[in-house]
Amino acid sequence: MRVSSWYVEPRICGVLRHEIVQGSYTECVSLPPAPDVNDIRAMLRAVMDPELGDNIVDLGMAGDVVLEPGDGGYIVRIGVKLTIKGCPLRAQIKKDIESRLIHHPSIVKVSIDWGEMTADERTAVMTRARWNAREQAPDTAVPLSARVLAIASGKGGVGKSSVTVNLAAALAAEGKTVGVLDADIWGFSIPRMLGMPDRLQARTVDGREKPMIIPNERRVGAGTLKVVSTGMLVEDEGTALMWRGLMLTKAVEQFLNDVDWGHLDFLLIDMPPGTGDVQMGLARMLPRTDLLIVTTPAVSAQKVAIRAADMARRSFLRVAGVIENMSSFTCDHGEEYALFGNGGGITLATDIGVDLLGQVPIEPAVSDGGDKGEPVALAGTGNAATVFRAIAQRIIDETPTNDDMAGCSARDADESVVTVRSRS
Repeated sequence: MRVSSWYVEPRICGVLRHEIVQGSYTECVSLPPAPDVNDIRAMLRAVMDPELGDNIVDLGMAGDVVLEPGDGGYIVRIGVKLTIKGCPLRAQIKKDIESRLIHHPSIVKVSIDWGEMTADERTAVMTRARWNAREQAPDTAVPLSARVLAIASGKGGVGKSSVTVNLAAALAAEGKTVGVLDADIWGFSIPRMLGMPDRLQARTVDGREKPMIIPNERRVGAGTLKVVSTGMLVEDEGTALMWRGLMLTKAVEQFLNDVDWGHLDFLLIDMPPGTGDVQMGLARMLPRTDLLIVTTPAVSAQKVAIRAADMARRSFLRVAGVIENMSSFTCDHGEEYALFGNGGGITLATDIGVDLLGQVPIEPAVSDGGDKGEPVALAGTGNAATVFRAIAQRIIDETPTNDDMAGCSARDADESVVTVRSRS
Protein backbone atom coordinates (compact mmCIF):
# COMPACT_ATOMS: atom_id res chain seq x y z
CA MET A 1 0.00 0.00 0.00
CA ARG A 2 1.21 3.49 -0.88
CA VAL A 3 0.11 6.43 1.28
CA SER A 4 1.12 10.03 0.63
CA SER A 5 1.04 12.92 3.10
CA TRP A 6 2.47 16.42 3.32
CA TYR A 7 4.39 17.84 6.21
CA VAL A 8 6.76 20.69 7.04
CA GLU A 9 10.04 19.62 8.58
CA PRO A 10 11.15 22.31 11.09
CA ARG A 11 14.85 21.42 10.74
CA ILE A 12 14.78 22.50 7.09
CA CYS A 13 13.28 25.89 7.82
CA GLY A 14 9.78 25.00 6.65
CA VAL A 15 10.67 23.44 3.29
CA LEU A 16 7.61 21.55 2.02
CA ARG A 17 8.37 17.86 1.57
CA HIS A 18 6.40 14.86 0.37
CA GLU A 19 6.43 11.83 2.67
CA ILE A 20 5.76 8.56 0.88
CA VAL A 21 5.10 5.51 3.05
CA GLN A 22 5.55 2.27 1.12
CA GLY A 23 5.78 -1.01 2.93
CA SER A 24 8.19 -0.67 5.84
CA TYR A 25 10.16 2.41 4.76
CA THR A 26 9.53 6.14 4.40
CA GLU A 27 10.75 8.24 1.48
CA CYS A 28 10.92 12.04 1.70
CA VAL A 29 10.87 13.94 -1.58
CA SER A 30 11.38 17.70 -1.72
CA LEU A 31 9.07 19.69 -4.03
CA PRO A 32 10.51 21.94 -6.73
CA PRO A 33 10.40 25.68 -6.01
CA ALA A 34 6.84 26.98 -5.99
CA PRO A 35 5.86 29.06 -9.04
CA ASP A 36 5.41 32.75 -8.40
CA VAL A 37 1.78 33.88 -8.54
CA ASN A 38 2.78 36.98 -10.52
CA ASP A 39 4.50 34.75 -13.08
CA ILE A 40 1.32 32.70 -13.40
CA ARG A 41 -0.76 35.82 -14.00
CA ALA A 42 1.79 36.95 -16.59
CA MET A 43 1.35 33.63 -18.41
CA LEU A 44 -2.42 34.03 -18.27
CA ARG A 45 -2.07 37.30 -20.18
CA ALA A 46 -1.35 35.14 -23.21
CA VAL A 47 -4.83 33.60 -22.94
CA MET A 48 -7.20 35.60 -25.12
CA ASP A 49 -10.97 35.75 -25.15
CA PRO A 50 -11.41 35.50 -28.95
CA GLU A 51 -14.78 37.24 -28.88
CA LEU A 52 -13.69 40.20 -26.76
CA GLY A 53 -10.24 40.50 -28.32
CA ASP A 54 -8.25 40.89 -25.10
CA ASN A 55 -6.53 38.73 -22.50
CA ILE A 56 -8.45 37.26 -19.57
CA VAL A 57 -6.36 39.08 -16.95
CA ASP A 58 -6.87 42.60 -18.25
CA LEU A 59 -10.53 41.83 -18.92
CA GLY A 60 -10.97 40.92 -15.25
CA MET A 61 -11.95 37.35 -16.04
CA ALA A 62 -9.01 35.73 -14.19
CA GLY A 63 -9.54 35.88 -10.44
CA ASP A 64 -7.58 34.46 -7.50
CA VAL A 65 -4.67 32.12 -8.09
CA VAL A 66 -4.11 29.52 -5.37
CA LEU A 67 -1.23 27.02 -5.15
CA GLU A 68 -1.73 23.60 -3.60
CA PRO A 69 0.85 20.78 -3.22
CA GLY A 70 0.44 17.92 -5.63
CA ASP A 71 2.22 14.72 -6.58
CA GLY A 72 5.70 15.95 -7.51
CA GLY A 73 4.70 19.59 -7.97
CA TYR A 74 1.91 22.07 -7.49
CA ILE A 75 -1.74 22.24 -8.41
CA VAL A 76 -2.74 25.69 -9.61
CA ARG A 77 -6.35 26.58 -8.87
CA ILE A 78 -7.67 29.59 -10.81
CA GLY A 79 -10.98 31.35 -10.59
CA VAL A 80 -12.32 32.38 -14.00
CA LYS A 81 -15.45 34.49 -14.47
CA LEU A 82 -17.28 34.25 -17.80
CA THR A 83 -19.52 36.98 -19.16
CA ILE A 84 -22.38 34.47 -19.21
CA LYS A 85 -22.60 31.11 -17.51
CA GLY A 86 -23.08 29.15 -20.74
CA CYS A 87 -20.36 30.97 -22.71
CA PRO A 88 -19.63 28.84 -25.82
CA LEU A 89 -15.94 29.82 -25.62
CA ARG A 90 -15.51 28.17 -22.22
CA ALA A 91 -13.87 25.05 -23.65
CA GLN A 92 -11.43 27.10 -25.72
CA ILE A 93 -10.45 29.29 -22.76
CA LYS A 94 -9.96 26.19 -20.57
CA LYS A 95 -7.73 24.57 -23.17
CA ASP A 96 -5.64 27.72 -23.58
CA ILE A 97 -5.16 28.17 -19.82
CA GLU A 98 -4.07 24.57 -19.35
CA SER A 99 -1.71 24.60 -22.32
CA ARG A 100 -0.03 27.79 -21.09
CA LEU A 101 0.50 26.71 -17.48
CA ILE A 102 1.14 22.99 -17.64
CA HIS A 103 4.57 23.50 -19.24
CA HIS A 104 5.84 25.22 -16.10
CA PRO A 105 8.26 22.72 -14.44
CA SER A 106 6.63 23.14 -10.99
CA ILE A 107 3.00 22.79 -12.12
CA VAL A 108 1.51 19.30 -12.34
CA LYS A 109 -2.18 20.17 -12.66
CA VAL A 110 -4.45 23.11 -13.44
CA SER A 111 -7.88 23.36 -11.86
CA ILE A 112 -10.41 26.04 -12.92
CA ASP A 113 -13.25 27.25 -10.74
CA TRP A 114 -15.81 28.75 -13.13
CA GLY A 115 -17.98 31.69 -12.20
CA GLU A 116 -20.20 34.31 -13.86
CA MET A 117 -19.69 38.06 -13.95
CA THR A 118 -22.10 40.48 -12.34
CA ALA A 119 -23.93 43.04 -14.47
CA ASP A 120 -21.42 45.73 -13.44
CA GLU A 121 -18.48 43.49 -14.28
CA ARG A 122 -19.96 42.71 -17.71
CA THR A 123 -20.41 46.43 -18.37
CA ALA A 124 -16.77 47.07 -17.46
CA VAL A 125 -15.61 44.26 -19.76
CA MET A 126 -17.69 45.55 -22.67
CA THR A 127 -16.41 49.07 -22.11
CA ARG A 128 -12.83 47.86 -22.30
CA ALA A 129 -13.51 45.67 -25.34
CA ARG A 130 -15.21 48.51 -27.18
CA TRP A 131 -12.34 50.81 -26.31
CA ASN A 132 -9.87 48.25 -27.71
CA ALA A 133 -11.94 47.92 -30.87
CA ARG A 134 -11.93 51.70 -31.33
CA GLU A 135 -8.18 51.91 -30.81
CA GLN A 136 -7.43 49.02 -33.16
CA ALA A 137 -10.00 49.83 -35.83
CA PRO A 138 -8.62 50.19 -39.36
CA ASP A 139 -8.39 53.68 -40.77
CA THR A 140 -11.25 54.83 -42.98
CA ALA A 141 -11.96 57.93 -45.06
CA VAL A 142 -14.77 58.90 -42.67
CA PRO A 143 -13.56 61.96 -40.73
CA LEU A 144 -13.14 61.45 -37.00
CA SER A 145 -15.17 64.61 -36.39
CA ALA A 146 -18.30 62.99 -37.87
CA ARG A 147 -20.85 61.31 -35.64
CA VAL A 148 -21.76 57.99 -37.26
CA LEU A 149 -25.35 56.78 -36.91
CA ALA A 150 -26.45 53.45 -38.38
CA ILE A 151 -30.21 53.18 -38.96
CA ALA A 152 -30.91 49.52 -38.21
CA SER A 153 -33.82 47.13 -37.88
CA GLY A 154 -34.46 43.51 -37.09
CA LYS A 155 -36.36 42.91 -40.33
CA GLY A 156 -37.36 44.65 -43.54
CA GLY A 157 -40.53 46.62 -44.19
CA VAL A 158 -40.42 48.86 -41.13
CA GLY A 159 -39.56 52.05 -43.04
CA LYS A 160 -35.87 52.18 -42.17
CA SER A 161 -34.82 53.89 -45.41
CA SER A 162 -37.63 56.41 -45.05
CA VAL A 163 -36.37 57.25 -41.56
CA THR A 164 -32.81 57.57 -42.87
CA VAL A 165 -33.56 60.03 -45.66
CA ASN A 166 -35.88 62.17 -43.53
CA LEU A 167 -33.41 62.41 -40.66
CA ALA A 168 -30.60 63.21 -43.10
CA ALA A 169 -32.68 65.90 -44.78
CA ALA A 170 -33.76 67.40 -41.44
CA LEU A 171 -30.16 67.50 -40.21
CA ALA A 172 -29.00 69.15 -43.44
CA ALA A 173 -31.82 71.69 -43.17
CA GLU A 174 -30.25 72.75 -39.87
CA GLY A 175 -27.05 73.66 -41.71
CA LYS A 176 -25.20 70.37 -41.17
CA THR A 177 -23.08 68.48 -43.69
CA VAL A 178 -24.55 64.99 -43.73
CA GLY A 179 -23.19 61.92 -45.43
CA VAL A 180 -25.63 59.16 -46.36
CA LEU A 181 -24.22 55.71 -47.02
CA ASP A 182 -26.72 53.27 -48.50
CA ALA A 183 -25.40 50.02 -47.03
CA ASP A 184 -28.53 48.12 -48.01
CA ILE A 185 -26.59 46.80 -50.99
CA TRP A 186 -29.34 44.55 -52.37
CA GLY A 187 -32.30 46.76 -51.51
CA PHE A 188 -30.92 50.20 -52.36
CA SER A 189 -33.58 52.93 -52.42
CA ILE A 190 -31.80 56.05 -51.15
CA PRO A 191 -31.07 57.60 -54.61
CA ARG A 192 -34.77 57.65 -55.52
CA MET A 193 -35.93 58.81 -52.11
CA LEU A 194 -33.52 61.75 -52.15
CA GLY A 195 -34.01 62.55 -55.84
CA MET A 196 -30.34 61.85 -56.63
CA PRO A 197 -30.14 59.28 -59.47
CA ASP A 198 -26.81 60.39 -61.00
CA ARG A 199 -24.05 57.81 -61.28
CA LEU A 200 -21.01 58.10 -59.05
CA GLN A 201 -17.74 59.36 -60.47
CA ALA A 202 -14.12 58.95 -59.36
CA ARG A 203 -11.22 61.34 -59.56
CA THR A 204 -7.67 61.81 -58.29
CA VAL A 205 -7.46 63.36 -54.85
CA ASP A 206 -4.40 64.99 -53.33
CA GLY A 207 -2.55 62.67 -50.99
CA ARG A 208 -4.10 59.47 -52.36
CA GLU A 209 -2.38 57.15 -54.80
CA LYS A 210 -5.53 55.91 -56.50
CA PRO A 211 -8.69 57.74 -57.59
CA MET A 212 -11.40 58.26 -54.96
CA ILE A 213 -15.17 57.93 -55.34
CA ILE A 214 -16.84 61.33 -55.17
CA PRO A 215 -20.22 61.29 -53.39
CA ASN A 216 -23.15 62.93 -55.14
CA GLU A 217 -24.16 66.15 -53.40
CA ARG A 218 -27.39 68.02 -52.85
CA ARG A 219 -27.75 71.37 -51.14
CA VAL A 220 -30.47 71.57 -48.52
CA GLY A 221 -30.83 75.11 -47.23
CA ALA A 222 -27.56 75.96 -45.51
CA GLY A 223 -26.57 72.29 -45.32
CA THR A 224 -25.36 69.61 -47.70
CA LEU A 225 -26.17 65.97 -48.35
CA LYS A 226 -23.36 63.72 -49.61
CA VAL A 227 -24.72 60.40 -50.83
CA VAL A 228 -23.15 57.08 -51.87
CA SER A 229 -25.17 54.03 -52.93
CA THR A 230 -24.83 50.97 -55.13
CA GLY A 231 -27.95 52.37 -56.80
CA MET A 232 -25.60 55.02 -58.22
CA LEU A 233 -23.39 52.34 -59.75
CA VAL A 234 -25.90 50.17 -61.63
CA GLU A 235 -27.48 50.94 -64.99
CA ASP A 236 -30.97 51.52 -63.59
CA GLU A 237 -33.06 51.01 -60.47
CA GLY A 238 -34.37 47.68 -61.71
CA THR A 239 -30.93 46.03 -61.87
CA ALA A 240 -30.56 43.16 -59.41
CA LEU A 241 -27.30 42.76 -57.53
CA MET A 242 -26.68 39.06 -56.89
CA TRP A 243 -23.78 39.36 -54.48
CA ARG A 244 -22.81 37.03 -51.67
CA GLY A 245 -21.77 37.97 -48.15
CA LEU A 246 -18.09 38.64 -48.80
CA MET A 247 -18.90 40.95 -51.72
CA LEU A 248 -21.41 42.84 -49.58
CA THR A 249 -18.82 43.45 -46.88
CA LYS A 250 -16.22 44.49 -49.45
CA ALA A 251 -18.68 46.99 -50.96
CA VAL A 252 -19.26 48.63 -47.58
CA GLU A 253 -15.52 48.60 -46.91
CA GLN A 254 -14.93 50.39 -50.22
CA PHE A 255 -17.56 53.01 -49.39
CA LEU A 256 -15.78 53.68 -46.10
CA ASN A 257 -12.21 53.64 -47.44
CA ASP A 258 -12.39 54.84 -51.04
CA VAL A 259 -14.91 57.69 -50.89
CA ASP A 260 -13.69 61.26 -50.62
CA TRP A 261 -16.21 62.25 -47.94
CA GLY A 262 -14.48 65.48 -47.01
CA HIS A 263 -15.93 67.31 -44.02
CA LEU A 264 -18.94 65.68 -42.37
CA ASP A 265 -20.91 66.55 -39.28
CA PHE A 266 -22.89 63.32 -39.47
CA LEU A 267 -22.76 60.08 -41.42
CA LEU A 268 -26.06 58.21 -41.59
CA ILE A 269 -25.85 54.59 -42.73
CA ASP A 270 -28.98 52.90 -44.05
CA MET A 271 -28.37 49.33 -42.93
CA PRO A 272 -29.81 46.20 -44.48
CA PRO A 273 -32.32 44.44 -42.21
CA GLY A 274 -31.14 41.74 -39.86
CA THR A 275 -27.78 40.94 -38.27
CA GLY A 276 -25.60 39.56 -41.05
CA ASP A 277 -22.33 40.19 -42.87
CA VAL A 278 -22.75 43.92 -43.43
CA GLN A 279 -23.58 44.58 -39.77
CA MET A 280 -20.57 42.59 -38.54
CA GLY A 281 -18.29 44.26 -41.07
CA LEU A 282 -19.43 47.73 -40.06
CA ALA A 283 -18.87 46.96 -36.37
CA ARG A 284 -15.30 45.94 -37.20
CA MET A 285 -14.53 48.85 -39.51
CA LEU A 286 -16.37 51.64 -37.65
CA PRO A 287 -16.67 50.61 -34.00
CA ARG A 288 -17.55 54.20 -33.01
CA THR A 289 -20.90 53.79 -34.76
CA ASP A 290 -24.09 54.45 -32.78
CA LEU A 291 -27.28 52.59 -33.71
CA LEU A 292 -30.78 53.98 -34.12
CA ILE A 293 -33.16 51.03 -34.15
CA VAL A 294 -36.40 51.34 -36.12
CA THR A 295 -39.41 49.24 -35.26
CA THR A 296 -43.16 49.30 -35.81
CA PRO A 297 -45.68 49.32 -32.93
CA ALA A 298 -46.49 45.61 -33.24
CA VAL A 299 -45.09 43.53 -30.38
CA SER A 300 -44.06 40.88 -32.91
CA ALA A 301 -41.92 43.49 -34.70
CA GLN A 302 -40.38 44.50 -31.39
CA LYS A 303 -39.38 40.90 -30.71
CA VAL A 304 -37.50 40.86 -34.01
CA ALA A 305 -36.00 44.35 -33.59
CA ILE A 306 -34.42 43.40 -30.27
CA ARG A 307 -32.07 41.15 -32.23
CA ALA A 308 -30.49 44.27 -33.71
CA ALA A 309 -29.87 45.50 -30.17
CA ASP A 310 -28.38 42.13 -29.24
CA MET A 311 -26.08 42.39 -32.26
CA ALA A 312 -24.99 45.81 -31.01
CA ARG A 313 -24.27 44.38 -27.55
CA ARG A 314 -22.20 41.55 -28.98
CA SER A 315 -20.31 43.98 -31.24
CA PHE A 316 -19.87 46.56 -28.46
CA LEU A 317 -21.73 49.24 -30.35
CA ARG A 318 -23.86 51.83 -28.60
CA VAL A 319 -27.60 52.07 -29.21
CA ALA A 320 -28.52 55.76 -29.26
CA GLY A 321 -32.27 55.24 -29.23
CA VAL A 322 -35.38 53.66 -30.74
CA ILE A 323 -37.69 55.16 -33.37
CA GLU A 324 -41.19 53.77 -33.74
CA ASN A 325 -42.37 54.10 -37.32
CA MET A 326 -45.95 53.74 -38.60
CA SER A 327 -47.22 54.33 -35.08
CA SER A 328 -50.82 55.28 -35.95
CA PHE A 329 -53.06 56.69 -38.67
CA THR A 330 -55.33 59.70 -38.23
CA CYS A 331 -58.18 60.00 -40.71
CA ASP A 332 -59.64 63.26 -42.06
CA HIS A 333 -62.27 63.19 -39.32
CA GLY A 334 -59.63 63.20 -36.61
CA GLU A 335 -60.10 59.59 -35.54
CA GLU A 336 -56.81 57.82 -34.73
CA TYR A 337 -56.29 54.16 -35.61
CA ALA A 338 -53.44 51.92 -34.44
CA LEU A 339 -53.26 49.92 -37.66
CA PHE A 340 -50.14 48.02 -36.65
CA GLY A 341 -50.85 47.67 -32.95
CA ASN A 342 -49.25 49.70 -30.22
CA GLY A 343 -46.57 49.56 -27.56
CA GLY A 344 -43.74 48.02 -29.59
CA GLY A 345 -41.50 51.08 -29.57
CA ILE A 346 -41.61 51.83 -25.87
CA THR A 347 -41.30 48.13 -25.02
CA LEU A 348 -38.18 47.79 -27.14
CA ALA A 349 -36.65 50.98 -25.70
CA THR A 350 -37.34 49.78 -22.17
CA ASP A 351 -35.95 46.32 -22.85
CA ILE A 352 -32.60 47.63 -24.04
CA GLY A 353 -32.43 50.61 -21.68
CA VAL A 354 -32.51 53.52 -24.13
CA ASP A 355 -34.90 56.35 -25.00
CA LEU A 356 -37.78 56.20 -27.44
CA LEU A 357 -36.76 59.15 -29.63
CA GLY A 358 -40.06 59.53 -31.46
CA GLN A 359 -43.17 57.92 -32.90
CA VAL A 360 -43.68 58.63 -36.59
CA PRO A 361 -47.36 58.40 -37.63
CA ILE A 362 -48.61 56.87 -40.88
CA GLU A 363 -49.10 59.67 -43.40
CA PRO A 364 -49.40 59.39 -47.19
CA ALA A 365 -47.10 62.42 -47.47
CA VAL A 366 -44.17 60.35 -46.19
CA SER A 367 -44.32 57.72 -48.93
CA ASP A 368 -45.28 60.34 -51.53
CA GLY A 369 -42.21 62.40 -50.61
CA GLY A 370 -40.01 59.34 -50.95
CA ASP A 371 -41.42 58.54 -54.38
CA LYS A 372 -40.80 62.11 -55.57
CA GLY A 373 -37.36 62.49 -54.03
CA GLU A 374 -38.52 65.22 -51.63
CA PRO A 375 -38.44 63.96 -48.03
CA VAL A 376 -41.41 65.14 -46.01
CA ALA A 377 -39.06 66.49 -43.33
CA LEU A 378 -38.03 69.29 -45.70
CA ALA A 379 -41.27 71.04 -46.59
CA GLY A 380 -43.97 68.88 -45.05
CA THR A 381 -46.41 70.31 -42.53
CA GLY A 382 -47.92 67.18 -40.97
CA ASN A 383 -47.15 65.38 -37.73
CA ALA A 384 -44.64 63.04 -39.39
CA ALA A 385 -42.54 65.97 -40.61
CA THR A 386 -42.66 67.49 -37.14
CA VAL A 387 -41.51 64.26 -35.50
CA PHE A 388 -38.60 63.80 -37.93
CA ARG A 389 -37.44 67.37 -37.29
CA ALA A 390 -37.71 66.91 -33.54
CA ILE A 391 -35.61 63.72 -33.63
CA ALA A 392 -33.00 65.45 -35.81
CA GLN A 393 -32.83 68.37 -33.39
CA ARG A 394 -32.40 66.00 -30.47
CA ILE A 395 -29.54 64.26 -32.29
CA ILE A 396 -27.89 67.64 -32.82
CA ASP A 397 -28.40 68.66 -29.21
CA GLU A 398 -26.94 65.41 -27.89
CA THR A 399 -23.89 65.47 -30.18
CA PRO A 400 -20.94 67.32 -28.64
CA THR A 401 -19.23 69.86 -30.89
CA ASN A 402 -15.48 70.20 -31.26
CA ASP A 403 -15.65 73.28 -29.03
CA ASP A 404 -17.45 71.27 -26.35
CA MET A 405 -14.78 68.57 -26.45
CA ALA A 406 -11.75 70.88 -26.60
CA GLY A 407 -9.40 70.17 -23.72
CA CYS A 408 -11.39 67.18 -22.46
CA SER A 409 -8.88 64.37 -22.13
CA ALA A 410 -11.57 61.86 -21.19
CA ARG A 411 -13.96 62.56 -24.05
CA ASP A 412 -13.31 59.26 -25.83
CA ALA A 413 -13.55 57.32 -22.59
CA ASP A 414 -16.97 58.80 -21.96
CA GLU A 415 -18.13 57.93 -25.47
CA SER A 416 -16.94 54.35 -25.05
CA VAL A 417 -19.47 53.52 -22.36
CA VAL A 418 -21.77 50.81 -23.62
CA THR A 419 -25.41 51.58 -22.95
CA VAL A 420 -26.84 48.44 -24.47
CA ARG A 421 -27.66 45.92 -21.81
CA SER A 422 -29.33 42.56 -21.79
CA ARG A 423 -32.72 42.26 -20.22
CA SER A 424 -32.31 40.26 -17.04
